[in-house]
Amino acid sequence: MTRIKICGIKEKSHALGASSAGADFIGLVLAPSPRQVTVAQAQEIVSAIKERSKATETVGVFVNMPTPAVNRIARTCNLDWVQLSGDESWAYCQQITLPLIKAVRIKEGESTEEINNYLANGTEILSGKKYLYLLDSQVKGSYGGTGITLDWDLARKLARQFPVILAGGLTTENVAQAVKTVAPWGVDVSSGVELGGVKSIAKIRAFTSAVRRVDANQG
Repeated sequence: MTRIKICGIKEKSHALGASSAGADFIGLVLAPSPRQVTVAQAQEIVSAIKERSKATETVGVFVNMPTPAVNRIARTCNLDWVQLSGDESWAYCQQITLPLIKAVRIKEGESTEEINNYLANGTEILSGKKYLYLLDSQVKGSYGGTGITLDWDLARKLARQFPVILAGGLTTENVAQAVKTVAPWGVDVSSGVELGGVKSIAKIRAFTSAVRRVDANQG
């Protein structure tokens, strides 16, 4: 089954709606971003999710924050996962206490071999930790949520070897084809389920339904 992560949630009602729609992960941005939430807001959303469902896990998204602060905020918010979306090194990743999602931003023209070697190195260093890799497209001056699609053929090759969450430009219209093409461990969406910069429960439901239909047909 393809896991589904709805990222950039800011409202408790949207988090609960996404959970009801079948999202496996809710992403809360705790770094500078138009979708940033405060620690207090994150606590409220996480608490609401945990009261409602054991099936939906919560992910805190951090960017280049000192590790003691990341671990402290993660504990305070009762998060299930930490996502690192900045320029954090593998040595930095080792210091994170919770299960880890490391965002890997792929530059245009970057070769499969280069990225494969980078992820293989990370896999060796993170041995013993619970981890996933989130593949996103690199956009200058941004650490995610840009809505720019990456190379699915390259992603497919990486997904054969590593636990990969596919991000970057996914929408209700293209996610089915993305899952068929890449066969990722999971998919991640933020701007692709928004209207005017605000999460749309209807779009979230359409997105999760599209993924589940592919899973059912391929199962």
